Amino acid sequence: MAKIRVITPVHSLPKAFADNILKELVHLEKFGLEFDNVFITAGPNSIECHFDEALSVPYTVAAIIEAEKAGIDACIINCMGDPGLQAAREVVSIPVMGPCEASMHAAAMMGHKFSVVTVLDSVRPMFLRNADAYGLGSKLASVRVVNVPVLDIGADESHLVKLIAREAIDTVQRDHADCVILGCTGFLGMADEVEKLLRAEGFAVPVINPMPTASVMAAAFVQGGFSHSARAYPAPNRNKQIEGFAIPQWTAKL
Repeated sequence: MAKIRVITPVHSLPKAFADNILKELVHLEKFGLEFDNVFITAGPNSIECHFDEALSVPYTVAAIIEAEKAGIDACIINCMGDPGLQAAREVVSIPVMGPCEASMHAAAMMGHKFSVVTVLDSVRPMFLRNADAYGLGSKLASVRVVNVPVLDIGADESHLVKLIAREAIDTVQRDHADCVILGCTGFLGMADEVEKLLRAEGFAVPVINPMPTASVMAAAFVQGGFSHSARAYPAPNRNKQIEGFAIPQWTAKL
């Protein structure tokens, strides 16, 4: 049984939202995966810009260090900004997955171009940055937004699905996207409905649900017995003094 911890990089969410986080992953338990979820101890209540992301990173990394100490086999950062992904890989040896990185690489394998449909225009620069950082800038057709804040996602889900589908259909037609990535991990349970609406318009285009995609990749890493390269993600100086952050001591990497 592979133990995978979801690190939700906000300090809290409405109960209905929080309860649904793991429901997206229940169907993967039949493959010998066990999931749990934790929130960070301090930080924003949603991530919608670089500033929000920066506030969340120290506590996200701390939660991942604690997960490794607790015997967790892999972690997934539950945000499409992938906050703290590279930093976390420097201080732990277990696989750490970002849903944006996982989804973009999956999309690049499914088609020539992909588009992201996300929440707000303030998030757009994060996707442009990530696509370039992951070597996939040339594959990104566009970043579309539905102008719905993260904490308003559950207000009218049927309407939100239609908004996402409208942008997805338009990006396939105008931007020549072959795949669509849901650009917020809070778009829970919407991928299938969006894909159906695309098919109804004559577009057999995959709609990628980020968290299950990252979970399958994390499981593959665990079951394959490999993780990120310590050369690519070298451990920081353990003796460096850190003031003002309660960062647990990490295990020395070989």
